[in-house]
Amino acid sequence: MAIETSNVKATADDFLSIIRDQQRGKLKVYLGSSPGVGKTYEMLIEGNRLKKRGVDVVVGYVEPHDRPETTAQIGDLEVVPPRTIKYHEVALREMDLDALLARKPTVALVDELAHTNAPGSKNRKRYEDIQDLLVAGINVISTVNIQHLESLYNIVEQATGVRVKERVPDEVVAQADQIVTVDLPAEDLLERLQSGRIYPLERVQAAMANFFTKRNLTRLREMTLSESANFLDRQERASGAVEPNVSALGQVMVAISSRGPDSGKLLRKTARLAAQLNGTWYAVYVRTPEESAIKISAEDQRRVTDTLETAQKMGGLVILLKGEDVAQALAAFAREYGITHIVVGRPGKKRPWQLFKSSLHDVLLKELPNIDFIIV
Repeated sequence: MAIETSNVKATADDFLSIIRDQQRGKLKVYLGSSPGVGKTYEMLIEGNRLKKRGVDVVVGYVEPHDRPETTAQIGDLEVVPPRTIKYHEVALREMDLDALLARKPTVALVDELAHTNAPGSKNRKRYEDIQDLLVAGINVISTVNIQHLESLYNIVEQATGVRVKERVPDEVVAQADQIVTVDLPAEDLLERLQSGRIYPLERVQAAMANFFTKRNLTRLREMTLSESANFLDRQERASGAVEPNVSALGQVMVAISSRGPDSGKLLRKTARLAAQLNGTWYAVYVRTPEESAIKISAEDQRRVTDTLETAQKMGGLVILLKGEDVAQALAAFAREYGITHIVVGRPGKKRPWQLFKSSLHDVLLKELPNIDFIIV
């Protein structure tokens, strides 16, 4: 009887999930390699095309960047006026989320998915505003550049020398119902830049000396095409359109430490590896007696908490373990969960009392000979 009740409940929950999915709005993302390739332009063209077909479309927020061609595409589309927030005596324009929710169009055009909202806004990031619209049953078309993906932060910095401040979790883009790549060769983009069609002419030379170099644009374009293919592959596998390739699937684990260097780099490496393997990834932290709640410092505790929250936002599953020995706890977890790849930080220099003790890396390599290790 108990088993039957449990099964009925599971079935009811599944059906409720289906209903919620049907009520939830759909997300379409125009993905580009850099500013100026035409993402906003294409989004507005689609908005006008939908309007002509009788669809209730509004502009939730568009940043035309003073580009006449883009501004002209707003045309007859209804625009929900942005709200103005004063911050340090500066007037900032932001999307009016409450007005959009009250208006409840069929489709809302919302530019710049990775944008950080002004202080005092309901949500910190625009992608969180968009998620609120989707939950309310409003379909959204948005835009984002490849360099804003969280997992590419280090790769973009190494390739271009630019540290991207505004970032969006990969999963937000990966879970979009449709992703359209807006592609433009580097030569054409530079020609567009030099003609003043991206930035005012007085900013062109500075842009070409920094971000808009042919090398940077080519590398970003390669990333865009690669990530687009990866997103498409994941969507097809999730929908069952492609037969799953068992050998391509992977379970990835990243070991989190309270004192480890650059945890963000570890998480981004893990998230990208899991995406490439079409697998699940786990952020695992082992709390030893030495790091109990009464012994661990407030700074170390905050670092661990921030790292695990970031991992969750990036699509990882957070696992907290307790154990006397970190390496043995990690090895046991890896065996139980069928982990195929482990991401760890580079080992630090041993202290005098550790000279004759096996390192975490040594123990894991010995205990898990059939697992691939990636040392960041």
